[in-house]
Amino acid sequence: MKMKKMISTTLAISLLALSLTGCNTKEQNQAVNGVSDGKVQIEFWNALTGKNEEVVKGFVDEFNAQSENVEVKMISQGDYWENGTKLQASIAAKNQPDLTMLEVTQVSQFASFGALANVDDYISEETKNDYLEGLMKESEYNGKTVSVPLNRSTPLLYVNKEMCEKAGLDPLGPKNWEELKEYAKKLTNKDEGIVGLAVPIDIWFYEALIYQQGGEIVDSNNKVAFNNEKGVNALKFWQNMMKEGIMQLPAGEGYDAWDTAKDAFINGKAGMTLQSTASLAGILEQTEGNFTVNTAFLPSDTKYAVPTGGANIVIMEGSTEEEKKAAGEFIEFMTEKENVVKFSIETGYMPITKSALESEEMNKLYEEKPQYKVAVDQLEYAQKRPGVVGYVEASEKLMNEMKKCLMDLNIDAKETLNKATSIMQDVISKNNK
Repeated sequence: MKMKKMISTTLAISLLALSLTGCNTKEQNQAVNGVSDGKVQIEFWNALTGKNEEVVKGFVDEFNAQSENVEVKMISQGDYWENGTKLQASIAAKNQPDLTMLEVTQVSQFASFGALANVDDYISEETKNDYLEGLMKESEYNGKTVSVPLNRSTPLLYVNKEMCEKAGLDPLGPKNWEELKEYAKKLTNKDEGIVGLAVPIDIWFYEALIYQQGGEIVDSNNKVAFNNEKGVNALKFWQNMMKEGIMQLPAGEGYDAWDTAKDAFINGKAGMTLQSTASLAGILEQTEGNFTVNTAFLPSDTKYAVPTGGANIVIMEGSTEEEKKAAGEFIEFMTEKENVVKFSIETGYMPITKSALESEEMNKLYEEKPQYKVAVDQLEYAQKRPGVVGYVEASEKLMNEMKKCLMDLNIDAKETLNKATSIMQDVISKNNK
């Protein structure tokens, strides 16, 4: 879950309005593009990169080889945010895909335009019931299932086991905020350029700090709900660790900041980092032979709580009925137990179904590499993320303001929060009139 800029929801609504005045180029060209060698051809937009993109492409190729009726054409559109921006434009141009990945906080945005089909009409009840309940919290909009999990994750605390042992700390990691500060202090070694904790400043982690205090980000009336003691506590917690020099704000924006924090951990320059479980396979591979990586729940305040992330898969409403049914076949294929297990093992994303989670293969993996099971165990404490339209844009503006008081430690946290939440509320209100 990594934040980058995305064009506003207001613009998306304008684009959609324009699109409704035009004809459907898919329907116009169905005879040319809709069928390939007797198969229904559908377009799938992928929003993963690197190794994970290659894994997805392997599944698409496997599906095409075994399907007698459907051919999936996969097109990679960059990261989640680039994919979302391109999808908005494609809706206006009537040149949208038939199915795509959507980062979970984007689902409500596109559902509010009427752009997403009801997935219940195209997958079996058995398939729907197999999804893990903790991952279905962001799948519905106005009572309809407009998406289902595909590549899902939670944030994890990554810990350098040997570094902890050397500092006299339990290598299983800290359990609460005070312990996290203690660990960060003892792991920091300024002479060797080692910081205790490297954290990309992202709404995902701030959400966790609020949820762990029993708070919420946006309430049921679409009002910002953390401009209070809980919100200030969370921001001051970060700011105080920065003041003590035991937490590092990685350089760069978006993905660059995430990668900088991850590289610091991998290279032994940070004792701990917060990253997605989707990074686990790569981190274990890159640290093999150098040190042991442990994973832990996000340290709590009054209770364990964690947001989920990653992407769901959606079927676009603008596709023909034949294309929607074909898209449903591909979703059914990706949800088969063997495929969910394989996808999870090869990428580090969580298994999205009960049958996969209970499989012999996953249990064997958890025995051999218990780091993988932490994310699944943590799912018990998953909180539903805000489904309000405009949240992506609003949360980005929130983080931009918060970064200012983490870079200039003389700025008052309460004043920052007042300004940040006011800006955030303006964006949400604008998009939910």
